[in-house]
Amino acid sequence: MKIIPQTTMIASQAKKTRHVGHKQQNEMGLFPRLFFNLILILFAVLSILPLVWLVLSSFKTTQEFQMNRLGLPVNWFFKNYLYAWQIGNMSTLIKNSVFYTTVSTLAVILLSMMAAFAFAKIKSKATPVLYGSFVIGILLTIQSIMVPLFLMANAVNLLDTRLGVLIPYIGLGLPLGVYLCTEYIKGIHDSIVESARIDGAGYFRIFWLIILPMAKPVISTLAILHVLSVWNEFMMINIIVSSESLKTLPIGIMKFSSALASDYGKQFAALVIGLLPLLLFYLSFRNKITQGVTAGAVKG
Repeated sequence: MKIIPQTTMIASQAKKTRHVGHKQQNEMGLFPRLFFNLILILFAVLSILPLVWLVLSSFKTTQEFQMNRLGLPVNWFFKNYLYAWQIGNMSTLIKNSVFYTTVSTLAVILLSMMAAFAFAKIKSKATPVLYGSFVIGILLTIQSIMVPLFLMANAVNLLDTRLGVLIPYIGLGLPLGVYLCTEYIKGIHDSIVESARIDGAGYFRIFWLIILPMAKPVISTLAILHVLSVWNEFMMINIIVSSESLKTLPIGIMKFSSALASDYGKQFAALVIGLLPLLLFYLSFRNKITQGVTAGAVKG
């Protein structure tokens, strides 16, 4: 008869205890996981269904939509997209939306990063006041500044110009951009900047070669947030711009709707056309949203 060492018996008993503990934990955690999965599935369905309904409705005529709002199209009317593209002048509207979005996003990223670097790493007595003056702009909304914005643009002859659109877009994007970038750059250790200064690098070189590459997560977050806000913006550009050649997609889509009647088929087709670029952008950068959305709020 073999005598099992005491240490072996203790290890075997501990292994069995851990196995039973994990089994009980898995059994107890099954219901919460199932509940949360059901909640996520429900949220996904509620998010996708409106998009599916929009696409299906874009293949209906206005008469069919009014008679059958929720069902599948009886006769798939593909010409809605052709008419929407031609009547709505979609090619010009898309070009304008891409131009305003791209230029304002690049400007907001560059200016926000430069200001944030100064606020976070270049100490001055004026830093708290200047930083506060930027951050307080987060409280401003387009609705609260529409009248003074119109009067100021009219006074300097910027109404119905591309520059008159870009300046407010950039100005409204800077408060959030400066806040996110400043809080992120504060998390970069001061010794990195000090070492570069000792080696003879100037602030511009430090900013361009060290800070910008290290701040890619917050830059991605800021770009995503600004692109979404500018692409869907309607109110401000509607009061600044009157020429058809300078308008954007949200204004063009409104051509198919009036106070008396709406051409639902063409309007839904125009909405799908305007949604596709934004959807492609979102799908391309969906990983960046989850990776960098809290980057500016958490220090190193």
